[in-house]
Amino acid sequence: MPKTLAMVLAGGRVDELGVLTFLRPKSTVPFGGLYRFIDFPLSNLMQSGIERVGILSQYRSSSLIEHIGTGASWDMTGRNRGITLLPPFQGLHASDWYKGTADAVYQNLDFIHAHKPDLVLILSGDHIYHMNYQKLIQFHLDMGADVTASFVQVSPAGLSRFGLAKISKDDPRGGRLLEYLEKPDHPASNWASMTAYLFKTEILEQALKENAVIDSHEFGRDIFPAIMSKHKVYGYKFHGYWGYSRTLEEYWTANMDLLGERPEIKLYDWQIRTNLDHEAIRDRSPALIGPQGSIDNSRIYNGVRVEGHVARSILFPGAYVGTEAVVEDSILFFDTQVGPGARVKNTITDLGVSIGRDSVIGKKDEALTVIGIRTQIPQGIKIGPGCSVHPELKAENFIQKLYVQGDVITADNQCLNEKAVQTQF
Repeated sequence: MPKTLAMVLAGGRVDELGVLTFLRPKSTVPFGGLYRFIDFPLSNLMQSGIERVGILSQYRSSSLIEHIGTGASWDMTGRNRGITLLPPFQGLHASDWYKGTADAVYQNLDFIHAHKPDLVLILSGDHIYHMNYQKLIQFHLDMGADVTASFVQVSPAGLSRFGLAKISKDDPRGGRLLEYLEKPDHPASNWASMTAYLFKTEILEQALKENAVIDSHEFGRDIFPAIMSKHKVYGYKFHGYWGYSRTLEEYWTANMDLLGERPEIKLYDWQIRTNLDHEAIRDRSPALIGPQGSIDNSRIYNGVRVEGHVARSILFPGAYVGTEAVVEDSILFFDTQVGPGARVKNTITDLGVSIGRDSVIGKKDEALTVIGIRTQIPQGIKIGPGCSVHPELKAENFIQKLYVQGDVITADNQCLNEKAVQTQF
């Protein structure tokens, strides 16, 4: 097999995920009770035997650096294997953020040259799926392709959010890319880009150097239209589960796909790895269910304590649900504390959130409520559906009122709309 180097795009944040990405890139947003988004592509790479990886980081990368560590969690340590974090760097004449996905790889051509790969596999660090990349590589070789991109069929709703391709029927696994349009107004296909691109190294370098002199630097929007007429570009058809999770609703749905008697995401079969030292996961005590505690159709992990009732929810290590408290249809990140008698429904809480006694957060079957990292909600507070609470608010920042749908709660007790909050923060 040819020598393959992986480059993982892991540095961006997503406005649609609101406060969950105020202080971290999307790639390290917790998922599924134990994991981070980036665990999925890294586990796929490990299982595919691709052991030399560059991770392109940018936005608030401290959580990414801590989570990756030495790479040992994915067996990527050794003379001929390893993970390298690649932040933006200061050059001879200018310092700049990565200007796009293509520019991020372009700025690290020296890293690619140092490893002399035959092929470069470029992946998104924030999608939920399980793929053997060797099947993609074999298809690429069998077709004699210069470039191969992976596509998955998506539902008609929201097609215009994706890069979409028309693919010829050369092979059951995929075919020549006949057309590719990034986020078209009038979609002519439902094969969506997974942001998984396999390039011959020399083709990638040529395309990146040509792209560097223009103003836009994205693989889907700029690189593919430029190379399709000059090179053999193929589309590989992936038929498994793919969680895009760009919006809060998609993120919540992907987590809920872990629940039920026949979950759509089978983590045991996928053999996903994570860094058990991050958030001290390996040092937590066993989960404890109190005499009045009950759990229905939920996922819990070590360090969780339940004295109340939990249903259709996901609780990360260290989460606590007090006596007579109810948590339903919710996702509680590491060390969330729900006080006695509180009601938490259709809510996502970030790390270290505390919810006071008898507080009421969210409402079933309505818009998601999201509580930012390390926020302290005092007792008796009512926060309605669709509200968003800024990270690290203290109990004294809250006023005794009903926060209604759409409110964004900030330190000065002003309720701002989403547009205003994106501008302010």
